[in-house]
Amino acid sequence: MARTKVLAQPDPVGEVVRSFAVNEQINQLLLDRLAPAVWSAHAARSRTRSIAAIFAHMHNVRRKWIRLSAPHLKLPRALDRGCTREQAQNALAASGARCAEMIEEALTSRSGRELNFLRDGWARPWPAGPMMVAYMISHEAHHRGQVCMLAHQFGFPLTGGATSAMWNWERMEKQLSVSVS
Repeated sequence: MARTKVLAQPDPVGEVVRSFAVNEQINQLLLDRLAPAVWSAHAARSRTRSIAAIFAHMHNVRRKWIRLSAPHLKLPRALDRGCTREQAQNALAASGARCAEMIEEALTSRSGRELNFLRDGWARPWPAGPMMVAYMISHEAHHRGQVCMLAHQFGFPLTGGATSAMWNWERMEKQLSVSVS
């Protein structure tokens, strides 16, 4: 008699929360792999943000999402556009943890109320859910692309190993699972 392998049921909420956590790991990996010389460099005759300012923007937008969508969660401190790499790493880790809390709460309705996602004060609220997380990750992926492009333009492209690691979500998720347990 053949045995049938029983597959574990996936945890959709956990999957979505882990997806955002992997997104944050990619931010941290990029911060680790950037050449120090590009951190505050500016393009000549351009109004382009510096790499430091881009990461500050990412953190501060997360703060806005939390403030507007989950005001009961404690906000991490704002980040200045002239921040150091270490300040950006710490700030993004803190805002990433608060966003993960907001996402989990939104998807499980632990508060007993239906949450809405407000991405900006002028935008219509969305029902909080996976689309909210897709939007959040897309926003950050856009800015990671800007950072990679600027580093390349300034003469400090990321190594092939770094860019490959940024796309290896399976390995990052595995590392995340190990560090959480």
